[in-house]
Amino acid sequence: MRRSVVLSTGAYLPQRVVTNHELATQIDTSDEWIVERTGIRQRHLAANDELTSDLAFHAAADAIARAGIDAQSVDLVVVATATPDDTLPATATKVQHKLGIKHGAAFDLNAACSGFVYALSVVDAMLKTGQANRALVIGAEIFSRIIDWKDRTTCILFGDGAAAMLLEAREENHRGILASRIYSDGAFGSMLATNGGVASNQKAGVLSMAGKEVFRHAVSKMPEATLASLADAGLTTADIDWVVPHQANLRILASVGEKLGLPSEKLIATVPQHANTSAASIPLALHVAATDGRLKPGQLIACPAMGAGFTWGCALLRW
Repeated sequence: MRRSVVLSTGAYLPQRVVTNHELATQIDTSDEWIVERTGIRQRHLAANDELTSDLAFHAAADAIARAGIDAQSVDLVVVATATPDDTLPATATKVQHKLGIKHGAAFDLNAACSGFVYALSVVDAMLKTGQANRALVIGAEIFSRIIDWKDRTTCILFGDGAAAMLLEAREENHRGILASRIYSDGAFGSMLATNGGVASNQKAGVLSMAGKEVFRHAVSKMPEATLASLADAGLTTADIDWVVPHQANLRILASVGEKLGLPSEKLIATVPQHANTSAASIPLALHVAATDGRLKPGQLIACPAMGAGFTWGCALLRW
């Protein structure tokens, strides 16, 4: 069976680290208040001269180096991002160019915090049908550029970063992406949105969020999508080795685990170190767990997410 198999992961985090203590010198908050409500302790912020394509390129180059392959063998580059360099061209084409790839296809995908799961679903379909053979799926965000740094309800939550996954189409019976489910409901779009856009006011805008509503939907939709993807693969929660969810905050992660009936030991959490990096959060967490040895060949990993739109979904893969 032709499956999308993971060859490697890669990551890049900006050098600047901003702790809760530093934020507390700028807004009315404290380390204790942030940790209690979110679990976040610090976040990385991009330098003024860093673009999303820069972060994505470094993550992609890392994944390519770890796989030990020639970048020219990659024929598809997809960047999941809500914070592209420009309105056009696509950030993915910039990454493709920086990697020296002159063939195949490259495009961006915007599903906000669900972006990486959406991208995996799309790329998996393309690899299975032979439209590509090797693909880079990259989550890359610079949310610090669309944050109101005087709004303590949102500015404490987000960070910048990028991570990549290198996938290859192989004849496999067990390894690779086993199933994915993606959903959306635009009726809730205003609950997590920016107040800007090309067609609306020609501004990027800043982010606003109805926190309680987002939380309520996340702890419901993410487990539902996980169960749906498991059913598609003929598996149950008992088969899951790791849940690597979108890293929004620790309370959401814990609630998702409880809804699935899984112990906290099966949840991989990097939100204390990275904060919410939107489309980059799941691949960053996967990269951390892969490099520290927690992810082992043959293990079943569920990656649920929810983001603005509302969008949500889950990718199920065998490492």
